[in-house]
Amino acid sequence: MKSPILTATVFAALVAQAAPGMALSLSPEEFHASRQMACVLAQQELGQLSEEEYGSKTHRVLAGFGETERDAVLAKALGYFDGLMFAITDDNEQAVARRLEDFTTSNT
Repeated sequence: MKSPILTATVFAALVAQAAPGMALSLSPEEFHASRQMACVLAQQELGQLSEEEYGSKTHRVLAGFGETERDAVLAKALGYFDGLMFAITDDNEQAVARRLEDFTTSNT
């Protein structure tokens, strides 16, 4: 399993590079998409998606949003993902997997 800390760090760096100074005020559609994107990130972290499936799901979630909205959705999704890992040490792979599994099956 990839390190969720490393995944989140790389993702955060990409979002920060793409949208410096971006505000995270989301529309209801963006908010919903950010929750969906967080699920996609969790599935990827669990190894449930191939790279092709990850790309396809990501494009499907972000379809119809402009660049600024996509950046906001991705940043908020990262926040959800990071919040899921709160209080779990990186070396506790079972706890990480359990938390991600619970999130992906929660239909949120």
